[in-house]
Amino acid sequence: MGALGVVFGDIGTSPIYTIQTIFNPQDPHPVTATTDSVYGLLSLVFWSVTVIVTILYVGLVLRADNHGEGGILSLITLLPGQRSNAARKRRRRTPLLLATLGVFGASLFLADSMITPAISVLSSVEGLRVVNPELEPLVIPLTVVIILVLFTAQRLGTAKVARLFGPIMTLWFVSIGIAGAIGIASDPGVLRVLSPTYAIGFFVAHPASGFFAMAAVVLAITGAEALYADLGHFGRRPITIGWLALVYPACTLSYLGQGASILANPDAIRAPFFLLAPSWAQLPMVLLATAATVIASQAVITGAFSVARQAVQLGYLPRLRILHTSQQTIGQIYVPYINWALMIAVIALVLGFQSSAALAYAFGMAVTGTIIITTLLLFYLARREWRWPWWLVVVVASPILLLEALFLAANLTKLVHGAWLPLLIAVAIFTVLTTWQRGRAIVTAQREAVEGPLVEFVERLHDAEFPVQRVPGTAVFLNRGRTTVPLALRANVEHNHVLHEHVLIVAVETVPVPTVQSADLAVVDALKHRDDGIAHVTIPVGYMESADVPAVLDALPADRFESAIDIEHASYFLSTIDLGLADADRAPSQDAMSAWRQRIFIATAALTADAGEYFNLHRDRTVIIGSRISL
Repeated sequence: MGALGVVFGDIGTSPIYTIQTIFNPQDPHPVTATTDSVYGLLSLVFWSVTVIVTILYVGLVLRADNHGEGGILSLITLLPGQRSNAARKRRRRTPLLLATLGVFGASLFLADSMITPAISVLSSVEGLRVVNPELEPLVIPLTVVIILVLFTAQRLGTAKVARLFGPIMTLWFVSIGIAGAIGIASDPGVLRVLSPTYAIGFFVAHPASGFFAMAAVVLAITGAEALYADLGHFGRRPITIGWLALVYPACTLSYLGQGASILANPDAIRAPFFLLAPSWAQLPMVLLATAATVIASQAVITGAFSVARQAVQLGYLPRLRILHTSQQTIGQIYVPYINWALMIAVIALVLGFQSSAALAYAFGMAVTGTIIITTLLLFYLARREWRWPWWLVVVVASPILLLEALFLAANLTKLVHGAWLPLLIAVAIFTVLTTWQRGRAIVTAQREAVEGPLVEFVERLHDAEFPVQRVPGTAVFLNRGRTTVPLALRANVEHNHVLHEHVLIVAVETVPVPTVQSADLAVVDALKHRDDGIAHVTIPVGYMESADVPAVLDALPADRFESAIDIEHASYFLSTIDLGLADADRAPSQDAMSAWRQRIFIATAALTADAGEYFNLHRDRTVIIGSRISL
């Protein structure tokens, strides 16, 4: 029931606009609704859903889980060379093209998360035109109001309302299935489209019309990527059962019923989904569709939060402020920056495009790009990790990639009609992600040079000629690794000439698995001297987790340390960096970024969440010491 309410919201609302878009008379390449075209394109819709969603995603992609978690960034960590503990080594060993494709796929998913709420809510509210044409002026304002309420409510979390999603979506699928069955009853001959010969025959007889129609047919599979992204929340079995037992049959009945309705009444092209319902049920159907599309939007927004958190953990974004909104469900999080950025983008799309039909091609391009990248990564994984023989990879992948290539090529013909939008958004996001990753490497290298080797620093502390006073208490210094000295520790010793009796240098390391038992796997190193009260602690954190440093340290057994550590009253020291542009008179190095990318990096760094809050440190016992670094 939970999977029905969250996973299938996006793909389950595709019947609202798919058939309408295929036969849209305002399309730059319109398709006339004849018996041949309706049968051929309905068959193409059915078999596209069958091949891409049922066979590819439900049958294969859902099996590519990383300790139960899914999503395109999770898929990247499954590729050969991704299971090393050292993140930088991990990335070097990953084929550059695959890593680039994966990050761009994540960028397309974020672009998709902007377009989905716009087209979903807008398409459902457009049903008011069917109920009463005089209500048309209210469509845009009402859509904007719903979107504002939707995003404003994100900070409250979905825990309290999640239990309502399943029953609502169950009612939705039962309703569209019944409406579709009624439409089919008026022309049972439409059931012939379940044979692939109608799709093939239409393509052979009308290759141009079939090709251009693919840009609209792809709307039937929008939301397939959500099945994989939400894998960690529900597991493969509930998603598979929900799809095969209810969602797949209901959507199929709706598509076929709309086709029969168009053949019986060509005027139904203007709103084939809503006109399937009898006149007395149209207003309730509009209200139910609005609820379903809001749920679909909720699912993709939550997916965007999850992708953003994974990007942070994998080093493609700075630490963002992430709030958990449920004590029971770890996947229910709220990321303020992402939420408000999405809200502004969605409202801008609604005001700019004005109709769901105008947004359809933008939607199709985002989905097509994400799906084809996922497919390429999956079959590379199947060959390298699952050890599939070449002939099996070719036999299985070829028809799927051919179909996806047709979707992509058809959407490319709609570039000037809106398909450029998700590509532009994805390129912008991709630029930010890769700029942050590269800039972070540059800053880390410079920072390590300033910090100096940790072992040498500890040895210097044992030098009798080095003036340092040991004071009572426990100090915890957050650091990025175990090879260099925390800036705050070096400054405290060199300027204040003091050192606490007990010193813990803590490094939080993101590992390529969703969750870990940090306290059990934490590594404590005495750094050669077991009697000086100085130790290094490495805390592993899964890329789906947030780091609670005090909780992990408190959970460590006392026998892991040489002396008693008082974590309850410990002081925490953070090192902060003030970034600046590279000096104009400095000779550029091979790894240096261009000036415009430096500005993007510095602007992105402004989004960095407070480190004390990110690591859940006690504010009244946290000291921050800074240093300046030029890119």
